[in-house]
Amino acid sequence: MSEAPLFTPLHLGPVTLPNRIAVAPMCQYMANDGCASAWHMQHLMSLAMSGAGLVMIEATAVSRRGRITHGCLGLYSDASEDALGAVLEQARRVALPGTEFGIQLSHAGRKGSAHRPWETPGGSLSGSDAWRTLAPSEIAHRAGWAPPQAANEEDLDQIADDFRSAAVRAARLGIKVIEIHIAHGYLLHQFHSALSNKRDDAWGGDAERRMAFPLHIAGTVRDAATDIAVGARITGSDWARDGLTIADATTLATRLKAVGVDYACVTSSGIPVSNPTVANAEDHHPSLAEAVRRESGITTRAVGMITGAHQANDLIRSGQADQVAIGRAFLDDPRWGWHAAFDLGITLSYPSPYAWAAPDEWSGIKRRTA
Repeated sequence: MSEAPLFTPLHLGPVTLPNRIAVAPMCQYMANDGCASAWHMQHLMSLAMSGAGLVMIEATAVSRRGRITHGCLGLYSDASEDALGAVLEQARRVALPGTEFGIQLSHAGRKGSAHRPWETPGGSLSGSDAWRTLAPSEIAHRAGWAPPQAANEEDLDQIADDFRSAAVRAARLGIKVIEIHIAHGYLLHQFHSALSNKRDDAWGGDAERRMAFPLHIAGTVRDAATDIAVGARITGSDWARDGLTIADATTLATRLKAVGVDYACVTSSGIPVSNPTVANAEDHHPSLAEAVRRESGITTRAVGMITGAHQANDLIRSGQADQVAIGRAFLDDPRWGWHAAFDLGITLSYPSPYAWAAPDEWSGIKRRTA
């Protein structure tokens, strides 16, 4: 393997990416009724030239009711599709060669109808700003949050159709990777975890039936998204007694692979628990990714507190993961990919107007960490 496997191509189903770096999907809470704004324009244009082979657009609601907040990006109307299309058109104009865009499709479930993280008070909205959320069972996300409505069959049929419609819209926008969100305490994770799913029907009651709705959504998206890579962000552990474990994650990944899902991004937590079994869950994510990769054989992405080029490169070289997703490090340094290439001795193409900052033209790059 190359001395810098981080910068070798990666095949995700029908899509080939120029390197193993992905920008993690990061909620911005800056949309208007699901429509991308000027904020998204600057955000995605900047990340398009970051050096990452794949830029994942933030968790994107498949319906108004599926949003976390009023500021969440959506892909559920002609207006939201047009707004995101306009942003992507400009972002692709500045993207480095080979860079592709992906999108994470999500439904917030009981975590919806919430304030933006920086707003006070936190938690559920109230009054005319609020909406009734859906979940597997009538269990509130946290103490003080509004209880959700338990989804009935009609609700679940509509949610599946919303995911299908959003996938079709994503394909029309030329998006090459669709990721289904089955983690972080959102609706599909709520169905998968016994901590939030207390049903005793086809969609709950034992481990097999708790997987059923996430797998149904995965199959629905896979059928709707031809010639597109389809992945899933899954939960490696709830870090709680009676919660999901790595065994559940590897079983889900194996089943997802069987229905045509091309990769799994392995994270953890999201279902609030009073006494978690680990203090810093993100520190354990690479080992969770490694276990899923080994046991299921699915292409696997690691995420969580990956900050340095050598750290990311070693995760690929050691076989812990096939790809890494980097979030806050890109917010801190939107040229993280450029700097990682320099640190690993790789020549990366720079946009022509920025070529004066390339290593061959600017010796100052050697002193940037001094």
